Amino acid sequence: MADLETKRREMTETPVPRLVVKLAIPSMVSMIVTAFYNLVDAAFIGHLSTEATAGIGISFAYMTFIQAIGFFFGHGSGNHISRALGARDYHDAGTMAAVGFFTPIIVGFVAALVFLPLLPQLATLLGAPPEVVPYACDYLRYIVVATPFMMSALTLNNQLRLQGNARFGMMGIVSGALLNILLDPLLIFVCHMGVTGASLATAISQLFAWCLLLKGTMHGESVHIRLINFKPSWHYYREIVAGGLPSLFRQAFNCAAAIMLNYAASRYAPAGQQASSVAAFAVVSRTTMFAFSLILGFTQGFQPVCGFNYGAHRYSRVKQAYIFTLGVTTALLTLLSSLGIIFAPQIIALFRSEDPALIEIGSHALRWQCIIFPLCSLSTATGMLLQNIRSTLPATLLSIGRQGLFFIPLVIILPRSLGLQGVEMTQAAADFCTFLLTIPFAAWITRRLSKLEARQKQSQP
Repeated sequence: MADLETKRREMTETPVPRLVVKLAIPSMVSMIVTAFYNLVDAAFIGHLSTEATAGIGISFAYMTFIQAIGFFFGHGSGNHISRALGARDYHDAGTMAAVGFFTPIIVGFVAALVFLPLLPQLATLLGAPPEVVPYACDYLRYIVVATPFMMSALTLNNQLRLQGNARFGMMGIVSGALLNILLDPLLIFVCHMGVTGASLATAISQLFAWCLLLKGTMHGESVHIRLINFKPSWHYYREIVAGGLPSLFRQAFNCAAAIMLNYAASRYAPAGQQASSVAAFAVVSRTTMFAFSLILGFTQGFQPVCGFNYGAHRYSRVKQAYIFTLGVTTALLTLLSSLGIIFAPQIIALFRSEDPALIEIGSHALRWQCIIFPLCSLSTATGMLLQNIRSTLPATLLSIGRQGLFFIPLVIILPRSLGLQGVEMTQAAADFCTFLLTIPFAAWITRRLSKLEARQKQSQP
C-alpha cells in the first residue's frame, strides 16, 4: 500500500508537463518499436513477392480484431484502476485487475478454436483476392494460435500504463518487438519458412512479451494480478464496458474499415494490378501507423495523469494536461506529415521497389493521408480524455467517427465517381470529417472541467 500511495502523490503533485512527458516517453518507445517491427515485417516479406505483401495486409484486419478485444479490456479495466488508485480504493483496483486480465485469455482461446480450422474462409472474408488467399492463410496460422496471449498482453500493457507504470509495459512490448525483428530474417530466409516464418516469429515474440508484462505486474508500484481476485461480476464488467466501449467500437470499426479497404483496393485497381493495389494500401497503413504511434504514445502518457487527477478531484491538472497534450501532438503530426508528403515515393519503395504500380498507388494514398494528418491530434486527445473520465457516450461517438461514421460510407461513395483515386483519398476525407465532429465535444469538455474546478474552489475554505 505504501508504494501505491507514493505513486498517487507523484501523479497528483508533480508538475503536469513534466509528468506527462515522463509517462509518455515509455509509451512512445513501446508504440514506435511495435510499429517499427510491423514495418520491418512488411519489408522482409516484400522481398518475397507482391502477393506475400498483400497477404500480410489482409491479415492486418484480424490483428485489428485482436486489438479490439485487448484494448476493450485493457482500457476498460485500466481506466477504472487508475480512478480507484486516485481514490485510494486499492482492494477494488486489485479485483478489477484480475477480472480484466483473465477474461481476454478466455475470449482469445474461444476465438482461436473457432478460426483455426477456417483460415481460407477467414482470409476470403477479410478481402483477399484468390491469388493472395494462400499467403494470407500462411500469415494468419500462428497469429490465430497466439490470439489469447496477444489479447491478454494488450490488456496488461494498458493496465500498467494507466497505473502510471508505463516503463514496465515498455520493457515487455519493446523486448517482444526486438525479438520479432531478430526472428523474422532467421525464420523467413534462413529456415526458408517464408510468410509462415513471419507468422511464427510474431507468435513467439508475443508470448515472450506477455511473460514480461505479467512479471511487470509483480512490481511494488503495480497492482498485482492474483487468481484469488478473479471475481467476475456484473459490476466489474459494467465498469469495463463503460471505460472500454469506445476502444472496442474504435477497433471494431477499424477492422471493418480494413476489410472494406481491401475489397475497394482490389475492385477499383487497374486490370492485373489487384495484388499491387492491396499491397500498396497495406504498406501505407503500416507507414501511417508508425507515424501515428508517436501521437498515440504521447496521448497514452496523458491518460494516467487524467485518470488519477480526475479521481482525486484535481480538475485544473486534468485540463492543463489536455491542453499541453494537444499542443505537442499537433506539432509532431505537422512535422511528420511534411516529411510524408515530400518523400512519399521513397518511403513506399522501401517495401517493394520492384513493383512500380505499388509505388505509384501507395505514394498517392500516403500524400492524401498526410495532408489532413495534423488534425487527428484533436480527436485523439479529446476521445481519450472523455474515455478516462467515463463520458462513455461522447467518447464512443468520437471513437467510431473516424472509421465507422465516415470512412466506411466514404470508401463506398467516393470510388464510385473517382475510381481508385477515391479509395486513395478516403482516409483523409474521413479524418477531416472527424475533426469537425470533435470541435463541439472539445469545447464542451473544456467548459465542464472549468466549471468543476470553479465549484471545487468555492467549496474549499
